[in-house]
This record gives sequence, C-alpha cells and structure tokens, in this order.
Amino acid sequence: MAASWGRWARLLRWRRGAAQAVTAGTLMGAGDVIAQQLVEQRGLHGHQGHRTLKMMAIGFCFVLWQGPVVGGWYRVLDRLVPGNTKVVAVKKMMLDQGGFAPCFLGCFLTITGVMNGLSAEENWAKIQQDYVDALLTNYCIWPPVQIANFYFVPLQHRLAVVQCVAIIWNCYLSWKANRM
Repeated sequence: MAASWGRWARLLRWRRGAAQAVTAGTLMGAGDVIAQQLVEQRGLHGHQGHRTLKMMAIGFCFVLWQGPVVGGWYRVLDRLVPGNTKVVAVKKMMLDQGGFAPCFLGCFLTITGVMNGLSAEENWAKIQQDYVDALLTNYCIWPPVQIANFYFVPLQHRLAVVQCVAIIWNCYLSWKANRM
C-alpha cells in the first residue's frame, strides 16, 4: 500500500511540474508574440513563428530547472530571513536580486543564444552587449514586485505572482535576446 501511495505522490509532483512547465512555455510564447506584434510591429505576415516556438521551448524546458529552483529558492529565503515584515521583505528582495536574478539572466541569455544558433564567440559578444542593460531593466521591474511578493503573498503562491508579471518581462527578454 505504501508503494502505491509513493507512486501517486510522484505522479502528482510530475503533473504539477508539467503544469508549471506548460504555463512557463505559454507565458514565454505570449511574451514573444507581444514583442513581435506590439514592440517590433512585425504584423502577421512578418511574424517569426519559429522564434515564438523557440521561446516557448526555452520557457518549457527552462522551467524544469527554474520551477523547482525558484520554489526552492523561496523556501531557502524564508529559512534565511524568517518573517514577513517590511524589513524582511526588503532583505529577501536584496538577496533575490543580488544573487538569483543575475545568475538567471546569464543562463537565459546563454540558452537563447545557443537556441538561435550563435557560435560560442557570437554568444559571448551578445551576452556582453545585452547583459548589463537587461540586468538594469530587471532592477526597474522586479524589486517592487518581489518586495510586495515577499511581504503580502504566502510562500505557496509566490511563483504564481512571478508568473503573472513574467509575461511583461518575457516580452522584454524576447525582444532583447532576439535583436541581432
């Protein structure tokens, strides 16, 4: 009986992870569509469907790493800095934006460059060109979101808040990563 429950628990964890991956892939694809249609104004005939599919694949696959890591990161932050006062929320945001965000952004830009077929040298040059600007833009968007997230939102719902804001962020990332 215990083995049967163990299988069900694994299946439920897999389904939750798959749902998060599909959500992230969809949000990344939606961000790319918005970037192409509203920011770049490509129109339907100029829309690069293969680019949207690549961005969806990145969102889908990256969340297999990101989802558990982000959820785990939020649990670590709650252990490192317990509580939910305003000061605690600012401390968590500082750790998040000082540690996690720069690493995440570097990984994302690297993966996008690889998916776009850039050579190692071209990818490195693109990262050097885009990283600082993208990180500064990150610092304009995410700190207020994360302070509110850490102050008002229970741990189990924080990833959902991040995914809601991510559609705007994904639009920016898609535009930035796909500018050649």
